[in-house]
Amino acid sequence: MRFVTAALAAFLTSPLAAQAQISDNLVKIGILNDQSGLYADFGGKWSYEAARMAVEDFGGKVLNAPVEVVTADHQNKPDVASTVARQWYDVDKVDAIMELTTSSVALAIQQLTKEKKKINMITGAASTDLTGKACSPYGFHWAYDNRALAVGTGGALVEKGGDTWFFLTADYAFGHSLELETGRYVQSKGGKVAGAVRHPLSASDFSSFLLQAQGSRAKVIGLANAGLDTSNAIKQAAEFGIVRGGQRLAALLFTLAEVHGLGLQASQGLVLTEGYYWDLDDQSRAFAKRFQERTGRMPNMVHAGTYSAVSQYLKAIQAAGTDEADAVAKKLHEMPVQDFFSKGGKVLPNGRMIHDMYLFEVKKPSESKGPWDYYKHLSTISGEQAFATPKESGCPMTQ
Repeated sequence: MRFVTAALAAFLTSPLAAQAQISDNLVKIGILNDQSGLYADFGGKWSYEAARMAVEDFGGKVLNAPVEVVTADHQNKPDVASTVARQWYDVDKVDAIMELTTSSVALAIQQLTKEKKKINMITGAASTDLTGKACSPYGFHWAYDNRALAVGTGGALVEKGGDTWFFLTADYAFGHSLELETGRYVQSKGGKVAGAVRHPLSASDFSSFLLQAQGSRAKVIGLANAGLDTSNAIKQAAEFGIVRGGQRLAALLFTLAEVHGLGLQASQGLVLTEGYYWDLDDQSRAFAKRFQERTGRMPNMVHAGTYSAVSQYLKAIQAAGTDEADAVAKKLHEMPVQDFFSKGGKVLPNGRMIHDMYLFEVKKPSESKGPWDYYKHLSTISGEQAFATPKESGCPMTQ
């Protein structure tokens, strides 16, 4: 009997026992995002590469089980994304879905993930509903959100005298949320919202929308859109002489990827908020150098945030001793986030990971020292200031 007990104890502490706690003896992570549309550089295949880097840096295994990363293009369509996610969960045995650029997609997948009792970690979508009214015990929002963008970019421009705003808004969940959050913050600082106009996703002609914004005479035109929509709106605004006429453009969600695509000549002077910049410190530069060697480009906050989310997920599995979703979610809520992306980050009860955000101004071409040297760091916004509290969020789990 002693021999049997000793043998059992030895087995329970062996690598085989650890692997037995992993479903299917494989941890599979899905990166689901836009890889062919207006957000292809914002996240796209570059987020997939960041996820693969995280897995490789973790050693390619967790609890002695191999880790695999799969990816798919959701085309910014919730129905397409839901079909892929169901296939992944029901047939391909994917354990967690991450990135999820496009808020309408992220909201749909978070609901499905909740039903399936899986994990999702969002780095590409921005809607605060994800940790608000649509929060989930299995859902985590990682890199940024519309509240942080409103506090950063919106707050900075109001403080510089931009106290009247008109919004040019992408007509879906993300744009609506960004307009609402920024307008609310502008008004809390004593500013006014003069109006808004909404445009379809992937619009090619912004002329009628920009004319309405110009006619509002608001000091700031808030671009509550992202990706190529923002870039195209900025280009066309230049043709109408909007900035020369005295109004200011606020690119509320604009990252290094879009600045690179638009160029410094057109982007110079824009104030924006990101959760990461490659030249902030030695750790940021070290990751960025490896990412650039692999992809030929520098990462933005979505790519860096995806690396962080995948790494933290694997750490949570390691700490839980299993990939079972409830146990992993518990560890994700308990564990601090300490990496190049987030120093001392923490996950709130509603799934929001809070960390410092950064306010930047895009350099003039004459100020840039070389490729990708695009930002001047204006200020750091603490996580407590940037993100809503659980009570403020409206998450049913925290009320």
